[in-house]
Amino acid sequence: MRRLTNLLFAGAVAFLGTPAAAETLVDVTSSRVSEAHPVPVFKADAAWPRLPEDQMLGQVSGLAVAPDGHIWLTQRPHSLGATDLGLDSNEALACCRTPSPVLRLDPEGRIVAEWGGPESAPTINGVNQWPANTHGLFVDDGGNVWIGGNGAGDHAALKFSPEGEYLGQVGLREQTDGNFSESLLGLPADISSAQGSVLVADGYANKRVIEFLDEGDGAFAFEQLFGAWGEPPMAPVREGDFDQSQATSTGDGGPQPEGENFGDIVHCVVRGPDDTIYVCDRRNNRVQIFRETAEGVDFVQNVVIAGESGGTRTATDVGFSPDGKYVYVADMMNGRVWILLRETHEVLGSFGKNGRYPGEFIWLHSLDVDAEGNIYTSEVNTGRRVQKFVMTGFMD
Repeated sequence: MRRLTNLLFAGAVAFLGTPAAAETLVDVTSSRVSEAHPVPVFKADAAWPRLPEDQMLGQVSGLAVAPDGHIWLTQRPHSLGATDLGLDSNEALACCRTPSPVLRLDPEGRIVAEWGGPESAPTINGVNQWPANTHGLFVDDGGNVWIGGNGAGDHAALKFSPEGEYLGQVGLREQTDGNFSESLLGLPADISSAQGSVLVADGYANKRVIEFLDEGDGAFAFEQLFGAWGEPPMAPVREGDFDQSQATSTGDGGPQPEGENFGDIVHCVVRGPDDTIYVCDRRNNRVQIFRETAEGVDFVQNVVIAGESGGTRTATDVGFSPDGKYVYVADMMNGRVWILLRETHEVLGSFGKNGRYPGEFIWLHSLDVDAEGNIYTSEVNTGRRVQKFVMTGFMD
């Protein structure tokens, strides 16, 4: 029996945090929906990240906290214009140079390594495998970095060492073959790799999650695939390339929070506590939860995130508090992070709002949590930034 939990705006009460504990911490707009449980409180660190003076970020499409506490980003240099990159053409005195597509930041927000681009990936059958438009980024327990793409022909998910050495891939750029292919992908949005199992939110063209087994030495074997509710992925695939204007289109008929199929952006796949898998069905304003078993996956729950929202829609990424008590869901359209009680997936509150100042969001895209419970977020389109939210206590 399907269990449907609807997260509504009604009853949200505005709340502003206490005075900043440090000069760089900024109060953020927060709301509380439920009084039944304590709700984590966050402040934005306005001094994070601490980028070099000659660098700015493009659209930050992927973000992950590594096991060592470093924060990895993939950003899109091509989203910066000529006036942003004056140092490249010697037309500016101070700023800026083109940043690398992959950046490694220490916990203080300083860049400690950067790499990426066509030179980092092989050419196979005459096609360079580096994505035209990077999307999701994931760092596994071994520190290896996985990158997906949603640009023209980006039908591959690539694996690299922390130093940027190419280690293999699933799928091939410029080759796709629909929802039931056991080897090719369709614009993969996100990756989760653990204990030799690689899950892909396959994602911007296909409408499914697919699993491969990492056999080592760059070899991957098909394991299983599934669509919404754990059923076969019957949704039609996107024909042709994806462009960002389609992210706000109403051509799909609007969100279907109880729809039989994944919508036209399966945006995230995230492993949670207790063998769970969280899948962001962004265009249908929902997160579907599954449990991994020896026989495959079982459907657990359908969690609707601000189900009436149109535009860019809502659920883009998921993270968890270090103790596993809370689930955090990034909501692109409404510019906020929802706070849920993981035991029931009841919404407890949220923080953030649409805007360009610290603690606000434009096209909120990715989210992850560090070992201290701090949340990191990234923004695309005209947002083009990453933020850190420091967990400062609880609303009791």
